[in-house]
Amino acid sequence: MGHAEHGQVGVVDRLHARLAALARPAAGFVSQPEPKTIGSFARGRQLIGGNFLFAGFFVEAEDQSIWDLPVPDPRFEDEIHGFTWLDDLAAVAEAPARARAQAWVFDWIRRYGRGAGPGWTPELTGRRLIRWINHAIMLLNSQDRAASDAYFRCLGRQTIFLARRWRTAPLGLPRFEALTGLIYAGLALTGMERHVGSAANALARECGREIDAEGGLPTRNPEELLEVFTLLTWAADALNGAGRTPQHAHLAAISRIAPTLRALRHADGGLARFHGGSRGLEGRLEQALATAGGRALTAHGLAMGYARLAAGRTTVIIDAASPPRGRGSANAHASTLAMELTSGRRPLIVNCGSGASFGPDWRRAGRATPSHSTLCIRGFSSSRFAAEGILAGAAQGEFTDTPNMVWAQPEDDRDSHRILAGHNGYVPTHGLTHIRQLALSIDGRTLVGEDTLGAMTVADRRRFDTIMERTRRRGVEFDLRFHLHPDVDAAVDLGGTAVSMALKSGEIWVFRHDGVAELTLEPSVYLESGRLKPRASRQIVLSAIVMDYACQLGWTLAKAHDTPSAIRDTVRDDEPMPE
Repeated sequence: MGHAEHGQVGVVDRLHARLAALARPAAGFVSQPEPKTIGSFARGRQLIGGNFLFAGFFVEAEDQSIWDLPVPDPRFEDEIHGFTWLDDLAAVAEAPARARAQAWVFDWIRRYGRGAGPGWTPELTGRRLIRWINHAIMLLNSQDRAASDAYFRCLGRQTIFLARRWRTAPLGLPRFEALTGLIYAGLALTGMERHVGSAANALARECGREIDAEGGLPTRNPEELLEVFTLLTWAADALNGAGRTPQHAHLAAISRIAPTLRALRHADGGLARFHGGSRGLEGRLEQALATAGGRALTAHGLAMGYARLAAGRTTVIIDAASPPRGRGSANAHASTLAMELTSGRRPLIVNCGSGASFGPDWRRAGRATPSHSTLCIRGFSSSRFAAEGILAGAAQGEFTDTPNMVWAQPEDDRDSHRILAGHNGYVPTHGLTHIRQLALSIDGRTLVGEDTLGAMTVADRRRFDTIMERTRRRGVEFDLRFHLHPDVDAAVDLGGTAVSMALKSGEIWVFRHDGVAELTLEPSVYLESGRLKPRASRQIVLSAIVMDYACQLGWTLAKAHDTPSAIRDTVRDDEPMPE
């Protein structure tokens, strides 16, 4: 959507917000709502203390209304008007948290409740309605009749606005938020039930359009899939609670998504971090799967384009498909064949993650192939934008040059879970194909890998020869990267031929290679939303040069022999403050 078109939609949104203020309001709840969203206790305590961290921006303002804060970025403003911070205050469940929640909600009603301000978009209104209704007991506790009337009047206005404007919400997660909010409010508020039927029909249509046959989204973002799944389970639960049966397409989408999410879940319960997604809110995945019910099936083969190897306490998740294209690619990463490995409760090999909350430069860097645990030709990403090179155009927009052949063949034998995968993303630039073979032992203690960069066809070899002539036969330099989680303590060992890695659980893992490449341990970053700046970490790098038509690197990642198979991981992970 262009700037002019977006501005026009905003003007119409504000007009409908003002018109909704004239409509007949809701008078109360049909039945007493119960909170379904609980956030972070640590973030709730930060809010009470006047520490506001939204969209990667930190504002310190003790004893100040959230609506008087300076707005460093439009995304900061969107987050505060979406009211998900009410979940964090509810997690504290103490009088100061309730006081803040009430003050800021009723301050919003006074300032913006008649249709003014930036919060009147369909997706933000849907998000806000869900939180206001979820936390109604906390918000209305000890309030007088005038405040209660104002609260219900404003809920009714937002519901009417949403009934008129949900169609303008962007496809995907924003539209699911708008429709779920409308269903939620329509069922919860007196006099608003007339909006439920059409919203439920629309939600079913969106399920059929956006959720593919394998339970995936066009964006291939695991965290976004979890958010959509959560909204669908909330909507189904609300409809069932009101004696209405959710439509078949709605329930079928929930059934398709659940096995896919289980396949994208690491051993520690966190999601794989690909294509702009983070690990997901603590406990959200388990809660959503429990709400959805049904048999606890895990997708086999590829799930939304990802392959999963799991044995013992170890999970390996691999991006085994081309990046999303079209409207789904705005946050896509050049991460084809990248992997993550988690042992028990501890992530070991990771991708750097989305840098979106740290500004355009970090966002651009996070999307490039070197920020992922895979092979990368130096100076190039496996998917590219308008110009060649790693970073060109990556701050905004879609990939224009992606692998048009990506294949993956998972298979099991008596000794291991295996996958053979490849992509031709470097064929247009260098005539080279990346092939990755991984085998996870049946006890989960050893991962054996082999990465090959080779010219596979006559045309590919001609292209490679052209590159060799252009570079005066210096060859094609490439790196194989393994980004480590910040909590991993790593050191070069065995005279520079290995890297030892200690996890907080006490496990020791050792990385070795076949000696073809040069091994180094280099700085890296872990890009984690909810923090002020990237976290420093390390990465194992194998560097080599393709001089002929192929170069093959073999490596192993294994638990040290004296690491027991079952280890009690009792180190407590206190939720970190922003840093």
